[in-house]
Amino acid sequence: MQPNRTPASAPRLPGDDREIETLAEFDEVLGRGALAGCRVQAVDLTERSAALLAADVAGAVFLGCPMGEDAAATVRAGGALVFPPVPGLPFDPYRGLLYSPEDLFAGLADGGYEATPDARAYAWFQRTKTDGDVFSSMLRAIHDDSISDALDERLAGARVVGVMGGHAMARGTEAYAGAARLGRALAREGFTVATGGGPGAMEAANLGAYAAPHGDAMLEESLALLAKAPSFTPSVGAWAQAAFEVRERWPDGGASVGIPTWFYGHEPPNAFASDLAKYFANATREDGLLARSNAGVVFLPGAAGTVQEVFDNATPNYYESRGEPTPMVLVDRTHWTEHLPVWPLLQSLARGRSMEARIALVDRVEQAPDALRRLGATPQEG
Repeated sequence: MQPNRTPASAPRLPGDDREIETLAEFDEVLGRGALAGCRVQAVDLTERSAALLAADVAGAVFLGCPMGEDAAATVRAGGALVFPPVPGLPFDPYRGLLYSPEDLFAGLADGGYEATPDARAYAWFQRTKTDGDVFSSMLRAIHDDSISDALDERLAGARVVGVMGGHAMARGTEAYAGAARLGRALAREGFTVATGGGPGAMEAANLGAYAAPHGDAMLEESLALLAKAPSFTPSVGAWAQAAFEVRERWPDGGASVGIPTWFYGHEPPNAFASDLAKYFANATREDGLLARSNAGVVFLPGAAGTVQEVFDNATPNYYESRGEPTPMVLVDRTHWTEHLPVWPLLQSLARGRSMEARIALVDRVEQAPDALRRLGATPQEG
């Protein structure tokens, strides 16, 4: 979560505005005597009672940190705010870090997909999203704000290219292979690949980024292995297990970001994004993904969701509400001019405006990286 900012006229506390998100960070900060004013987020402090009893915690905030009763009472008396963990949830609303695939798919091998934190969080969402309970909606909002904060920290200073496309793109198809090669090319050029974090084109682009440090043969072999489980239907478990088998065979893959949502519960997250910012609110997720794609967006063929993303991205480019327009590259001329004629409308919107020089339509996915460079999306030096 975003820390409260101390007014300029107020005295600064030693650790003011410092976010602590791991036990190692906690120990390091405490060792420097700077815990006062810190925000400690979802760190298990049950083994740090003695340290808490002796620490200066004035102005500190503890968000969902398990701690002993005596320690909690002492830090409150010392001027700290303590927001205790919420019992019985399949997720931590105060989470300080993005998810990993291992986090969301924990228990997959033993209990199947339904036993995983991802599936249990979706089940909780289904039970609570329409019951009108302000507590449940508050927990979702806190969680999503925490994830946004973690995502901003993860992408600080990065040149991010978003890759958008449909979830129905099956493994084993040439379209899937093309999207994977796109992700690999972008990662090798120094971009951070960001997708919607789900299956299909999204998974393919994250797979490509994962494959970037490996030789070219690795991607081709991975595509052949994944084709044995072409879709997340009828079995999410088999689909996810195939991805984890690829990761086990070729560890130490490249990093990328996936931004999925529990709103689309039928779409599981993919296991190739190293960092997953999973949201309950789809609107927050979609706007955040496009807003953070500061080096441009590549739109692969998709249906209604991808069409929506095209114009969600075009609108701030049209009004320049986020500053200078960012590149938009649409892939597959036939798809975007005949099947879903988005390109003519996008051209009409852009005509005579700054964004006109920042849009392109290409025939093949292999042409997308060159189009990004041509439109001005070059990676930072070094």
